[in-house]
Amino acid sequence: MFMHNKKLQYTVRVAAPNPVLASYMLEQFGGPQGELAAAMRYFTQGLAEDDPGRKDMLLDIATEELSHLEIIGSIVAMLNKGVKGQLAEASVAEADLYRSLSSGGDSHTQALLYGGGPALTNSSGVPWTAAYIDTIGDPACDLRSNIAAESRAKIIYERLINITEDSGIKDALGFLMTREIAHQKSFEKALYSIEPNFPPGKLPGMKKFTDLYVNTSQGPGDTQGPWNTGEQWQKLDQIQENLPLDGGDGMASVELRAAEKSAVAALAERTQSDPQSDPLTGADLGASAGAGSTTRRK
Repeated sequence: MFMHNKKLQYTVRVAAPNPVLASYMLEQFGGPQGELAAAMRYFTQGLAEDDPGRKDMLLDIATEELSHLEIIGSIVAMLNKGVKGQLAEASVAEADLYRSLSSGGDSHTQALLYGGGPALTNSSGVPWTAAYIDTIGDPACDLRSNIAAESRAKIIYERLINITEDSGIKDALGFLMTREIAHQKSFEKALYSIEPNFPPGKLPGMKKFTDLYVNTSQGPGDTQGPWNTGEQWQKLDQIQENLPLDGGDGMASVELRAAEKSAVAALAERTQSDPQSDPLTGADLGASAGAGSTTRRK
């Protein structure tokens, strides 16, 4: 059961309306790194979680993310407050209203379609989608994904802070950015309270390949570091000479029943190409001087 407290978790103070800035703020309302995506990610994970500690943490953070959604939505609503009234009451000249709506961002869409209220879209007007949620149902995988999600959200908040001079908005965004740090710490602690937590899942990797670094991008810029050198790594530079890695013939094969073999052979015979042919094509008939070499007309 949810209960709503009418007081925001953090006070929102907006110095002046700014519909363009409001459209940018929607990135953290209905965007892929936004608060709704975070709340739904952790809420659905929490419902399915069997570990009581992780379940409690996930539901706590999911609920707090909804309060952060409320903060961002309130900022958007306050930034749109002026244009909402002007658009509804036609209280300014058409030219001035047009300029205020079309001065940048997606503000015209927000005002016309949603009446200046926060919409479940990102800053470009793309509707929120459950495809933003990448939960897979394994604690080690999901906690790593959650850590990354909190990291990405922090960066978006930093960028939003950098595009406004409104001290009240900066303050509220700074709070939200800081909570991303706190949540990341919680998820890190929860991840490392699982031992072992790497690799995710139950099945072990194939021992022959777990320490193999394949240097597939070669040439100027090749660099060595702890990600490809040291005692735990076997670095493979001569790739072509060592293919396939399993020692087989490197070809794809399948066991077919007699009827299937016959059908495949008939299909191959019917659709085979004639490498000796050089047919005249529509491209040849309609070719201009810029077409390059074409088949000669017979």
